[in-house]
Amino acid sequence: MTEERRPDPVVPDLLARPYWIFDMDGTLTDPVHDFAAIRAALGVPEGSDILGYLDTLPEIESRRLHGLLDEIENELAGRAEASAGARRLVTALDRRGVRMGIVTRNTRQVALRVLEHIGVGSYFPAGSILGRHDALPKPEPDGILRLAASWGTTGRSAVMVGDYLFDLQCGRSAGALTVHVDRTRAFRWPQFTDLAVASLEELAELVEQGISRE
Repeated sequence: MTEERRPDPVVPDLLARPYWIFDMDGTLTDPVHDFAAIRAALGVPEGSDILGYLDTLPEIESRRLHGLLDEIENELAGRAEASAGARRLVTALDRRGVRMGIVTRNTRQVALRVLEHIGVGSYFPAGSILGRHDALPKPEPDGILRLAASWGTTGRSAVMVGDYLFDLQCGRSAGALTVHVDRTRAFRWPQFTDLAVASLEELAELVEQGISRE
């Protein structure tokens, strides 16, 4: 357990929630995106949100650059590797009967390919995977709210797991319990974080301990 993590009382609430939603890139997978290079390839100003900037462009140019972004992400999908503990965590959650989904700023097609590639595709039905064309991109809570509604529940029954500010803001806005996964242990956004872990391995251990106590 790290000093940065919120007190343990949050863990029982975490384990009691029957719906878990994950970010994909950098959370279930090791980071492979060079966002500076992607911005340069698309002509996006340094420091700007890529999707937000593309949506400000004239429709024809926006469509062209979105197509180029799709090509870049499809190429990166072939290089994806599962993050430490990813398979262990989703297996443990499945044993608990937890329903799982994905909210990603990638496309659903790329997400499906990545999840299969890293060996966890069977845990995530296609209908529980929302990409940037299926819901308003994070940090908007739309993806979580849409998934929750499709499951007949609300965001307050869910856990949102991610590695970046947008994931945490999205989860908090939807009423979900938020888990920040940060390999650097910097944990830069405590105001949006309910539980902070350095890896999914650490999170999987918490889930497995919960199973052993039941």
